[in-house]
Amino acid sequence: MPKLFRATTTAAIGAAVIATAVFADSHAAKLDPAVAARHSQMQMVGYHIGLLGAMAKGEMEFNAEMASGAAQNINALASMSQATLWIEGTAQGETEGSRAKAEIWTDASGFDERFEALANASSALVGVSDLDALRAGMGDLGGSCKACHEKYRGPKNE
Repeated sequence: MPKLFRATTTAAIGAAVIATAVFADSHAAKLDPAVAARHSQMQMVGYHIGLLGAMAKGEMEFNAEMASGAAQNINALASMSQATLWIEGTAQGETEGSRAKAEIWTDASGFDERFEALANASSALVGVSDLDALRAGMGDLGGSCKACHEKYRGPKNE
């Protein structure tokens, strides 16, 4: 009888753990797919700007192919249609994890201009062939990010 009791108890505990995990997962706060997608977009932009910044600061050896590739990727990300990512109703306070200010929708043309500035600044770095040219272009690239974040990104969620 003890073996049967032990087996039954183990099975019951296992079932309880699985049921608890399934229940918790179904009730966990999940990011809206649009918010998750734009977070990914911004992470990719940040990653590539980080590569360029590390080269510009001398923290990483300058590599023309890598620098140009990073600029191309930033340009592609900035040139994506924002209509699928910045959907009304996904502003900070409306959707879990969002830091998007309402100004994104009330000043859509200004927001679009910020993405165009990022696309232009990154496009200017495509084909960059030396460290001085990279350093010269980093001001416009970083400035385009800063201008958008100051106007359209809310404070960190706590």
